[in-house]
Amino acid sequence: MLAPLELDRILEALRTPAGLVDLGAVLACFGVAWWVDRRVRLGSGVESRLVKIGAGSVNRVIFPLTALLLLFVVRSILTRWHPPLFFSIAVPLVVALALIRLCLYALHSLFGPSRLVPISERAISFAVFGALILYYFGVLPEIGNTLAEVKLPVGKTEVSMFDLGRDSLVLIVAIVASLWIAGFLEQQLMRSKTGDANARVVVAKLFRALLLLIGLLIALSVVGIDITVLSVFGGALGVGIGLGLQKLASNYIAGFTILLDRSVRIGDMVTVDNRFGIVSKATARYVVLRSLDGVEAIVPNETMVTTTVLNHSYTNRDIKLGVPVQISYDSDLDLAMRLMTEVALGEPRVLRQPNPPLVLVVRFAESGIDLELAVWINDPENGQGNLKSALYLGIWRAFQANEVKIPYPQHEVRLVADSPIEIGEDRIRSKRSHESKR
Repeated sequence: MLAPLELDRILEALRTPAGLVDLGAVLACFGVAWWVDRRVRLGSGVESRLVKIGAGSVNRVIFPLTALLLLFVVRSILTRWHPPLFFSIAVPLVVALALIRLCLYALHSLFGPSRLVPISERAISFAVFGALILYYFGVLPEIGNTLAEVKLPVGKTEVSMFDLGRDSLVLIVAIVASLWIAGFLEQQLMRSKTGDANARVVVAKLFRALLLLIGLLIALSVVGIDITVLSVFGGALGVGIGLGLQKLASNYIAGFTILLDRSVRIGDMVTVDNRFGIVSKATARYVVLRSLDGVEAIVPNETMVTTTVLNHSYTNRDIKLGVPVQISYDSDLDLAMRLMTEVALGEPRVLRQPNPPLVLVVRFAESGIDLELAVWINDPENGQGNLKSALYLGIWRAFQANEVKIPYPQHEVRLVADSPIEIGEDRIRSKRSHESKR
């Protein structure tokens, strides 16, 4: 540790050959560590996710760890001739740098591209380097002693500000570490292709809750809090869930119900409250439905349990599409039905078995004969409107080539001999003759 008066020692050491040797040795250690950091990159050609994460964390601290190792080796050598001064300055700096890099790597791995990450990076860097500067000038121990003297009454006991800050830091580190490990395990489970998707989601959520609970209990035991006292808070929490968090708790329970009974799985095509989409994500609180136009709807799990859900792919993914067409009465009905079937068989997405394309005569309408082409597909996630458009276009071209007419609404007006118009003219003539006689 450097006290304020020891700045004179630094300036005096710079005027001596031994001090210059110490400074040169420190700079040489930093230079070698920088060269090693530029040359060594672990996990560059590895496919394993676990190895990549471990290699990524090691890559972040190659420079500070190498510098720290070299500093200790060179310091042990120079101590035989004189006490090195600059090494006591460099070692805390390297430790602070390693701490910052590890914290930033954990933040990026845990939260990804979040808006809070840059703010957290600046806050962590400012806090660590600020504490380092205070340590250099000998102020940090005085601040610690001052905070230790400030007591806060908590029940029948008193807790110092220093203990409160230290315990809070331990809790934050334990929670962040638990979330980071849980996030890594969840990614590994979701990337795996073995087992059911719902089972993987359930296991991932249980792992997250279990690791968070373990981390919290370890942190509480480290800071010296009796875990048995938490039973009181557990009872209060249960009352709070029963009163104020009823909806949230029901969503979580419904989420685990959906995941366990496998009524809705990731990748299913469902309709909920007139919303059709593919289940792209299932969490313990909500389900994400992605529609064919890219819009994502967040549906609470309670809604998925209490309302009717149309699962279009519960047993299989086959769905039927109806294409209504009308032809004129003077067209060949059998030819039109055969042409529509041929057009449907020409589309690669239309299934041939077990339900081949079928053309039905629906009714004899006013303007023509109503037909309906029924086809089955097993990939509705690729769109239904585009297939209907292709079928309509193919039917139009086939009808044009074979003189099958598609009618348009029309009405015929016929005039008979005793029409109301002639009667009206007779009445007008009789009325005029009557007026002339008067």
